[in-house]
Amino acid sequence: MAKNTYETLCILDSNHYARDPGGVSKQIEDLITEAGGKVEVNRLWMEQKLAYPIDGHQKGTYWLTYFEMEGSEVPKLDRAFHLCEPVLRQMTLKLDPRLVEPILANARGATPVAGKDAAAEGEAASEGESSDSASSDDSSNS
Repeated sequence: MAKNTYETLCILDSNHYARDPGGVSKQIEDLITEAGGKVEVNRLWMEQKLAYPIDGHQKGTYWLTYFEMEGSEVPKLDRAFHLCEPVLRQMTLKLDPRLVEPILANARGATPVAGKDAAAEGEAASEGESSDSASSDDSSNS
C-alpha cells in the first residue's frame, strides 16, 4: 500500500507544554513513529484562548505536524492521540499529493521556487506599467 502525507493539528494542554515543551513535542513525534509514520515537519503553530473550555482548559497550544504514513495505520495513531495526556483535541487530514511540496516548504519556512518566479514576474510587470503610464502622462501634457 502506498504511503500518504498527512497533516495533524493538535490542541495541547498549555500548562503541560509550558513545563516541558521539548518533551511534549518529542512525545507527539514518538507517537507517529511508533505507529509506522515518518515525521516531515513538527512545529508550534500558536497559543491562544480557546473558543470554549475543553476539559476545564481555557487556553490551548496548537501544534502542527506533517508526516508520511500508510493509510491503514491512521486509526491506530488516532487512538494513540486520544490516550496521550497533553493532547486535548486533534484532527488529521490527508494532503492532496499535488500540494504536498508547497505545503511542506511553507511549514519549514521556505518559499517555493515557483512562488519566487511569479513574484519577480509580477514586479517586472508593475514596473513596466508604471513607466508606460508616466510616458502617456507626458504626451497628454504637450
